[in-house]
Amino acid sequence: MIVRPRRLRRNKVIRDMAAETRLSPSMLVYPIFIREGKGIEEDIPAMPGQKRYSPDTFPRALEALEKSGVSSVLLFGIPEHKDECGSEAYNENGVVQQALREGKKYFPDICFIADVCLCEYTSHGHCGLLKGKEVDNDPTLELLARTALSQAQAGADIVAPSDMMDGHVAAIRSKLDGAGMEDTLIFSYAVKYASAFYGPFREAAGSAPSFGDRRSYQMDPRNVREGVREAMLDIEEGADMIMVKPGLPYLDVLRAVSEISSVPVGTYCVSGEYSMIKAAAANGWLDEKRVIAETAVCLARAGADIIVTYFAPEMARMMKEGEL
Repeated sequence: MIVRPRRLRRNKVIRDMAAETRLSPSMLVYPIFIREGKGIEEDIPAMPGQKRYSPDTFPRALEALEKSGVSSVLLFGIPEHKDECGSEAYNENGVVQQALREGKKYFPDICFIADVCLCEYTSHGHCGLLKGKEVDNDPTLELLARTALSQAQAGADIVAPSDMMDGHVAAIRSKLDGAGMEDTLIFSYAVKYASAFYGPFREAAGSAPSFGDRRSYQMDPRNVREGVREAMLDIEEGADMIMVKPGLPYLDVLRAVSEISSVPVGTYCVSGEYSMIKAAAANGWLDEKRVIAETAVCLARAGADIIVTYFAPEMARMMKEGEL
């Protein structure tokens, strides 16, 4: 035999040299839940190993994260007060805004990404203003834009709209630029599916809708071309980066989007994916460390330039130690 593919697999040095997918801690983003109050550092039962922090304890999480080698975080807020229009989302002293100021003060070199949505802040749990039982798209845009601006002014380097309203990127870009915040990046959840994999997150963030579901604005899991269209629209509106969410169940969508995108493409390995791996590992059904490594490789291989994952600290340590 002249051609022997196994020659490229002989040992670790050769395998690393021939690897088609290369990983770096710089591509990792760690999601963190910020709860209004003081002195809070509480476990999230549905997501073993993850915690909720208050703005004053948030720097502890950042210190540990920085040591692991992860340099980017994505913040989700859990306010004490909720109302019909989610006003705490765009309150200049809201919970995420407080955390951003604290984080920037002590860790100026970390990249802070703020999730832009109203679901955690509305009394009904939907992602925008209601008109009857439906989310009213256009009036919601102004509130999303106000939220993004308040986050940018509090220190967010990147704002990440996850609401799936039509025209949200254009509205946010206009608001930011009009306020002199033209250097703030928009990392759009351009392709976000109405997925059952969000269950643990909704417990962690207290964001489950009080009625109905989000299928009238989040995407139908049966559609790929629609996802490509959503991605292209957000890029045209000014998104600097785009995201496909969830991750592993939508690798085909991630590949399709990455092939047409002119901007960096990220993916979010969501709470349900995380909790399934943790539960299976706890029962001895799989090797957690190997699955974490394989997950990172699969997402990057499918086209992810950026990986948002609750496993970010573990992945970064494995990369630094040459295990990934």
